[in-house]
Amino acid sequence: MSLTTNNINQNELRKLAAREGYTFFGLTVPYLIMVTALIAIPVGWLFYLSFIGRDGTFSFENYERMWKSKAYIKIFITTFKISILTTIICAAIGYPLAYFMSQLSRKWANICMIGVLIPFWTSLLVRTYAWLVLLQKKGLLNNIAIDMGLISEPIKFVHNTTGTLIGMVHIMLPFLILPLYANMRAIDKDCMKAASSLGATPSRAFWTVFLPLSLPGLLAGLLIVFVLCLGFYVTPAILGGGKVIMAAMKISSNIELYFSWGAASALGVVLLVVTGIILFIASKLVSIDQLGSR
Repeated sequence: MSLTTNNINQNELRKLAAREGYTFFGLTVPYLIMVTALIAIPVGWLFYLSFIGRDGTFSFENYERMWKSKAYIKIFITTFKISILTTIICAAIGYPLAYFMSQLSRKWANICMIGVLIPFWTSLLVRTYAWLVLLQKKGLLNNIAIDMGLISEPIKFVHNTTGTLIGMVHIMLPFLILPLYANMRAIDKDCMKAASSLGATPSRAFWTVFLPLSLPGLLAGLLIVFVLCLGFYVTPAILGGGKVIMAAMKISSNIELYFSWGAASALGVVLLVVTGIILFIASKLVSIDQLGSR
């Protein structure tokens, strides 16, 4: 009798679990449809176009052109160089600033955070043109330096790598500070007190306790900045003056000037794959659970 009752209970539990599974699946159907419509189909179409040659047939000529052409290789080198330099500069500026903010009281830290968020209140295009006005040969910065006698001739800050880096660092810096500050703010200050009570100097406590605990936030910020830099278009186009060509600019020119959707799609696919590889490597260095636990 007891065996029969147990079998009935198990069958009921299986049916209940199956119903719950169907219910959860039904709840996820709208999300799956949205992801398919907004992500899967466009990305699949991008991959398809990348294998269409000039004659309209299936071929690898778009990828072969990127591999053999020195112009494409130079564009990739420029894209990664600018992205890496921007990420490094943002880390050099953003980490001390985030650390300083994390040591302030909530009131003053919130005031400083307003300063970090102010750039988001202005259009990226407006901010880029503002830098162009400030950094050009007859711009405000050169005029002040000449009037103060610091320089005799204007310095060329724009239409080169320097101007591109200045504009991109200004735009990308908040994206590093925000996750890093949140991570630092969540670090228990008792850890530093414990290190001090064990005889560690403030500098040693920082390097051995605080810095390792802040690495998940730092890696998250670096990842966000680097990935966003790979697809930058407006700032390099304006401040680079056509002398700093990045991948997004080449994609635009392939479509607007040469009407080559295949070449543009192939370049987009390469960037997508590179971004996916970077995200995969980052997931191995620090898990999502570590990022969320800070």
